Amino acid sequence: MIKVAISGVSGRMGREVLKTVLQTEDTELCAAVDIQGAGQDAGLLIGSEQVGINIATNLKEALTISGAEVLVDFTGPRSVLNNVKTALEVGARPVVGTTGLSREDIEAIAALAGQKRVGCIIAPNFAIGALLMIKFASEAAKYFPNVEIIEKHHDQKLDAPSGTAIKTAEAVIEHRGDYEQGLALEEEKIPCSRGGKMPGGIRIHSVRLPGFVAQQEVIFGGAGQTLTIKHDSISRESFMPGVITAIRAVMRLEGVVYGLENLIFE
Repeated sequence: MIKVAISGVSGRMGREVLKTVLQTEDTELCAAVDIQGAGQDAGLLIGSEQVGINIATNLKEALTISGAEVLVDFTGPRSVLNNVKTALEVGARPVVGTTGLSREDIEAIAALAGQKRVGCIIAPNFAIGALLMIKFASEAAKYFPNVEIIEKHHDQKLDAPSGTAIKTAEAVIEHRGDYEQGLALEEEKIPCSRGGKMPGGIRIHSVRLPGFVAQQEVIFGGAGQTLTIKHDSISRESFMPGVITAIRAVMRLEGVVYGLENLIFE
């Protein structure tokens, strides 16, 4: 049994992870952490019977007392870095679904994970279909170097663009080589109306509206044709097979793996 702690357990993703960990044969919930619902039994979050784990607010204390082997973090961009560092310091292996970490943040995490010889997985997206979308997009970029990305999420998402959109753009840049798209004389009459600009001129457009979970389109343009690769997460259940895969995989890792695709497609 893998002893799993969940940070951000009261959130929508946290509750889905909670349900999945409780239902999976080889994972055991050992701690639940959140600033909301302190002291209540975690089972009440998903309408189940009490599970004997009360929600704690002090992450380091909860990890230490419970002997957690893995910390699954779905909190927010403002707290995730400290949460990951705390987990690594006490020897728990982070599985991070929270987006918003900068390249510098990831480098700092990698240095600490290497020092502690503890595994860590940071995944902008746990949905297998989304990972395939990135893989297919990177292949298409060899033939269609002009690309824009439209990502759509619920209106409670704090960061934009999404980690998945950034990861997709990075994969395209890596595979299409040295290329600069776009019109140099282009003028935006309303600032940012063309979206955020990544290296090489790739534009990312972020939509935030109620009703969405997560959707992304990668649109390629060529002479007389377009190619669209699209993925929809209709419910948060779509992320759970990837989360469980990461929990199992992180137990045998040392150092940081950025992107679940680096584990499942190798």
